[in-house]
Amino acid sequence: MPHLRKRMLVYLVSLTFGLSCQNEKQTMTIHDSPVAKKIKKELTIHNDIRVDDYYWMNNREDPEVIAHLERENAYYEKLTAHTKHFQEELFEEMKGRIKEDDASVPYKKNGYWYVTRYETGKEYPIYSRHKGSLGSPEEIMFNCNDMAEGHEFFNLGGIAISPDNKLAAFGIDTVSRRQYTIQIKNLETGEIYSDVIENTTGGSVWANDNKTLFYSKKDPVTLRSDKIYRHIFGTKAAEDIMVFHEEDETFGTYVYKSKSNKYLIIGSYSTLTSEFRTLNAETPYADFQIFSPRERGLEYSIAHYDDAFYVLTNKDKAKNFKLMKVGESNTTSEHWKEFIPHRDDVLLEDIDIFKDYYVLSERENGLNKLKISRWDKSDSYYLPFESETYTAYVSTNPEFDTDTLRYAYNAMNTPSSVIDFNMRTKEKVVKKEQEVLGGKFKKENYKSERIWATARDGVKIPMSLVYHKDTKINGKTPVLQYAYGSYGSTIDPYFSTVRLSLLDRGFVYVIAHIRGGQYLGRNWYEDGKLLKKKNTFTDFIDCSKYLIENKYTSADHLYAMGGSAGGLLMGAIVNMAPELYNGVIAAVPFVDVITTMLDDSIPLTTGEYDEWGNPHEKEYYDYMKSYSPYDNVKPQDYPNILVTTGLHDSQVQYFEPAKWVAKLRELKTDTNLLLFDINMDAGHGGASGRFESLKEVAKEYAFLLDLEGKIG
Repeated sequence: MPHLRKRMLVYLVSLTFGLSCQNEKQTMTIHDSPVAKKIKKELTIHNDIRVDDYYWMNNREDPEVIAHLERENAYYEKLTAHTKHFQEELFEEMKGRIKEDDASVPYKKNGYWYVTRYETGKEYPIYSRHKGSLGSPEEIMFNCNDMAEGHEFFNLGGIAISPDNKLAAFGIDTVSRRQYTIQIKNLETGEIYSDVIENTTGGSVWANDNKTLFYSKKDPVTLRSDKIYRHIFGTKAAEDIMVFHEEDETFGTYVYKSKSNKYLIIGSYSTLTSEFRTLNAETPYADFQIFSPRERGLEYSIAHYDDAFYVLTNKDKAKNFKLMKVGESNTTSEHWKEFIPHRDDVLLEDIDIFKDYYVLSERENGLNKLKISRWDKSDSYYLPFESETYTAYVSTNPEFDTDTLRYAYNAMNTPSSVIDFNMRTKEKVVKKEQEVLGGKFKKENYKSERIWATARDGVKIPMSLVYHKDTKINGKTPVLQYAYGSYGSTIDPYFSTVRLSLLDRGFVYVIAHIRGGQYLGRNWYEDGKLLKKKNTFTDFIDCSKYLIENKYTSADHLYAMGGSAGGLLMGAIVNMAPELYNGVIAAVPFVDVITTMLDDSIPLTTGEYDEWGNPHEKEYYDYMKSYSPYDNVKPQDYPNILVTTGLHDSQVQYFEPAKWVAKLRELKTDTNLLLFDINMDAGHGGASGRFESLKEVAKEYAFLLDLEGKIG
């Protein structure tokens, strides 16, 4: 727990001095802040000229760029020096709630029980297995703590076990650019073979012959996964055969195996369109066959069972998706037959298939629902959930011939549980409930609720809240409002042990389920993208106004936070309604929308046109320009702002926030804090260790709590 005594004197001195000299400190902020040099660059398209004085930052190899980023880091360190001890306390506090020697609930696959576990004091997981039963000797497949030695960043992903259980293909990223090197390990002898396949997504899949491996490779510049290769175990990667090339730059591709183990499947995806190819896993040298040719706007996914495929699709204007069925021989869309019809008020999100049952993942009025049905139609029912601020989802279920469904459940005030549910007897067993250590947490001490704000166009916007029962809700209550709001990605109400450090200090935590996500169905997404993107921003602002008007908080105590595309949201709201917030955290923010979307050499750009629009078309260019955070910075007062990024970020390039911060420093008219923290070793996800990442959260929370005068 916090080392309070150790730093109490330092804190009291800094608090006394800080309160009496706040204006002096903030004046120092303006005069001492890093000033980026300006090199005028004109960017012209559609007869429109944009001047970008900080375009020069788009070069990671330029020593001047690195020097500027290092000045920003030094400035951040200087202005947050008085919070360093408190950050350490927060870190120890958050770490103290985590069970260090934790382990996942074992799952069974192909005769082995698989476990992921952690050891006390160690940052990384250990992947192990037991043959036949959990009582058999442990076989350690990968100890990531040993593998990570000597690396500032380490991530192991895409473990693929061969059908005979003897080999494991795995991917490693030590840069945080999401470019993985695949290798193969003998799980019986421990030998790692000389097969080395670079620049992949990390994922791979074995054919049924135990020697043929399929994997996806990335374009070295754009990092788009565009090719599928076939590798023969024991040969050199240079000899691998390309079996599919996704030439459309707006699509990515991947490869996987059906749960039935009968088919190898190549998927091609864009925001609006999908396409699949299949190959019998017994004949890996044959050609993949198109399942159903791509049609713009037609999305589908496939699951194999018995002699048929089940197709989850938006065909025939089924915006919330429906389930269709087709035989193995003629799989094109004209042969699909309706199995579960489309419903206007229920989003069909997924299907999981078992020998005697299928399980539908649905969303109605924003809430997760799991429906279990027998194939023979003798029984069908929903699992009961009562809260309005919960998350429930199907967990790991690799076994096909079983009556047991494993699912997970948590709520904003209830730790996560992993539950095994017998679909035949309807009995459930809680296999594990997340332990919250430290001796202070009791879920009955926290309240959670869902409220609805009215947006300016009359639409009701839901928000999920959680707070300590002793927190008094009034105009002085600090509130952290979080949202994402893009790609149809839904941020469900979830439990967080880390968040307790805010709740226990009087904060209310709010998730705003704004348009651009898919919380209230597919239309919720459609109304927050492309030429309706501004709904995402105005929804968030209108939620903020609701919280203020209804005395949950006030502008002096309201804070906003978002990352990546949610960082775009933060950039937009501080331009549009800066007066509503005392502080804003923009993590790895996507803020230079036009420049990025015009540069098809940047990772993700071409695949994003259906989300944001293509600025090569004037209509989309003009609309983007009207909200792009970087293009709309202007002389005005801004809230206190903390911006974070990673130098090696492959999703949102570091230079976007770097340029944005430089322009804010140039134009803002206030004396509020503007801090920029750059992780020089990591990328989009930040630090890789489970505890190292907590240090980044501690920085963010210290920023908020310092503004609230709650340090200590």
